[in-house]
Amino acid sequence: MPDAFRFPLRTRMKFCGMTRVDDALAAAALGVDAIGLIFAARSRRRVDPAAAAAIRAALPPLVDAVALFMDNDADEVRATIERVRPSLLQFHGGEDDAFCAGFGLPYLKAVAMGGEGERADTLCARWPRAAAFLFDSHAKGEAGGSGRTFDWARVPDDFARPFLVAGGLTPDNVADAIRATGGWGVDVSSGIEGDVPGVKDLARMRRFADEVRRTDAARA
Repeated sequence: MPDAFRFPLRTRMKFCGMTRVDDALAAAALGVDAIGLIFAARSRRRVDPAAAAAIRAALPPLVDAVALFMDNDADEVRATIERVRPSLLQFHGGEDDAFCAGFGLPYLKAVAMGGEGERADTLCARWPRAAAFLFDSHAKGEAGGSGRTFDWARVPDDFARPFLVAGGLTPDNVADAIRATGGWGVDVSSGIEGDVPGVKDLARMRRFADEVRRTDAARA
């Protein structure tokens, strides 16, 4: 992987599972690169298109809105894109490359690292047009957002594409995840929440962002 993608000088941050405008604006103020809006039917953080459109409209420039799907049909994906206007798509199900790339937007492909996981050496061949991959802790067929981590040593040292690490990240372990994987970015959802899925906690968001920046500064 080019040095620009592995152990970058700045680890990109995505705060996922946003359901409220105020939380998304707080994330943007903390310097996140992207916020995630979930449209997967089984997610506890699923947001309806009207609320998602309001969040998207409130975002300042240079903060990506990522629309997350899991085996949604093509008509629903197209309707969501038209209503919400995301800048990136993210797919967590059994979607193939033709489906993921068929909407005119760059996409991230989530890789289930729980259970037997996926073989990393086949990923680029199966999804050649993916802008990046997201290694998550859920097992194949499960939804994300479980709050579990996976063994970060399973991310290949020679993986030749940009990737993000997700699954069970918190302010207390994100530094370890960054040091262990050197990924292009990190993705967090439950780790910046209190007791209610989809309702973010400002103090935890701030601690998470501070830990990412502290870890980056320590290796600069």
